[in-house]
Amino acid sequence: MATPPRLIPLLQQFDFARGRLADRMTGPVMDSGNGTDVEVVSMTDEEYLWEPVPGCWSVRRRAAGPGPGATVLVGAGDWGRDSTQPPHPAPPPFTTLAWRLSHLSELLALRADHTNGSHALTRDDYVVAGDAAGAIAAFDSAATAWREALLGADDAALDTVGHSTYPHGSDPEDPFIETVWWVNQELLHHGAEIALIRDLFRARRG
Repeated sequence: MATPPRLIPLLQQFDFARGRLADRMTGPVMDSGNGTDVEVVSMTDEEYLWEPVPGCWSVRRRAAGPGPGATVLVGAGDWGRDSTQPPHPAPPPFTTLAWRLSHLSELLALRADHTNGSHALTRDDYVVAGDAAGAIAAFDSAATAWREALLGADDAALDTVGHSTYPHGSDPEDPFIETVWWVNQELLHHGAEIALIRDLFRARRG
């Protein structure tokens, strides 16, 4: 199936942002933005779980229970991500690199499932990674699944309200083209946050 012309720039933007974040997390080099390669050290478990300020939300061993201000650990497996039932705290707590990467990967994986999969997966089904390598692999898998969902969308699907039935957003009320745009901005802004936390972790060691 041919890719609808109006989807092409959004798909290109997704691919660029995905590749840049992957390089930023694993190296060995990344594009600085002006075509110059910058050396990158792959993320460690210490960095993945680093809490820059007191009271962070993060991913934690399920046996340890939720962190400060959280009431539940969402996800499946031995690890979970700090959260609460709505309404969420205001102002929101600062979240670790692990929390942000887990959140990003989960929303990609679940939206893929609710677009061209079972339409049944929930946050309780998503396995939260407790280590950097596992989290990076989960991101790659989730991003691949979402990209495949995009490639399965024709012009009619792009205009269909509720083509994605993802239950944790406005997807059921939105034309799919708006969901595609929204996912791109999620990837762009969480990718930037992850990059900044990497910079702060490096800077704290001089």
